[in-house]
Amino acid sequence: MKSAIIKISQIRILRYAVIGGISTLIHLGVATAFIYYLSPSVFFSNVTGFLIAYLFSYTMQSLHVFGHAISWQKALRYFITQFGSLLVSIGLTHLFTFNSYVKTFLVVLFMPMVTYTVHKFWTFK
Repeated sequence: MKSAIIKISQIRILRYAVIGGISTLIHLGVATAFIYYLSPSVFFSNVTGFLIAYLFSYTMQSLHVFGHAISWQKALRYFITQFGSLLVSIGLTHLFTFNSYVKTFLVVLFMPMVTYTVHKFWTFK
């Protein structure tokens, strides 16, 4: 079992997915705690959750997925890619008229693949 976990951890795209999943949970946890303890503002709770998850994600993806040192230039590129992905996701979901659950599923399925590719060939080039 330990050998299988080590082999899986050596696959870059899987490390990317695991860190992305943890980042999503951080965002959700921080936003939920913010709403519960500090303010009912969904906007501020999500901005706070996003920023904390972004810091975790950028640091972990840099060091453990792409093998790069932390830098302001790469942090900015990472942010542009992530924010651009959000804008594309919003735009695509408004363009298509089919079921909202299907649209959400497709965004969650395909956008991480797109962002991984952009990070690989641009952010961490």
